[in-house]
Amino acid sequence: MECGKDPVSEIRSIPGLKRSYASRPTEIQEYFEHLCPLVDSYPLEVGLAYAFSRLETAQNVALYCGLVKVHRANAKIARAAIDAYFKTTADFEDKYLNVFGHKMPSRARTALSHAQNVRNQVLHGKVASAKDKRNAIARVLDFAVSVNAHVNGLAGFMPFDDLRGFKGRAASLDESTTKWILRGMGFPVR
Repeated sequence: MECGKDPVSEIRSIPGLKRSYASRPTEIQEYFEHLCPLVDSYPLEVGLAYAFSRLETAQNVALYCGLVKVHRANAKIARAAIDAYFKTTADFEDKYLNVFGHKMPSRARTALSHAQNVRNQVLHGKVASAKDKRNAIARVLDFAVSVNAHVNGLAGFMPFDDLRGFKGRAASLDESTTKWILRGMGFPVR
């Protein structure tokens, strides 16, 4: 069974990880376009770091686009708030709930938790097996698929995708009103 079908399936090899990647929707493959060349040419830690770099970028994009599209926030103020915001996992889940009005899907939370545990082991110089690293990368892809589907259903865009035109033609709120809304959601705003 491929990783994308079952969040607890095991990736037993690099070819298995690449098959899991290939089974993902096109937008996920394009978003993580350098993953396969990295796992082919470098230690798995490099692929894991890349996967998390892209994941964290998409988390910021999800919040930014949600603020701009769902809440009609001024784009400049929303960008500054996202850039000033220091994100922890719990904090991201709280902001996700504030922005989208729904908790992040449990499948996404489970996948992210597993992947973060392995990433933390690697980044803090602890031992993580190749199997753990492969599966952590696959869990990042699980997270991406789950969050894309959830956000698309709630707000009509996918954070792990090309976002040109995500906002549409709706008018944005003025800067002052945007600042008050973002403060109420717990974002740092000056």
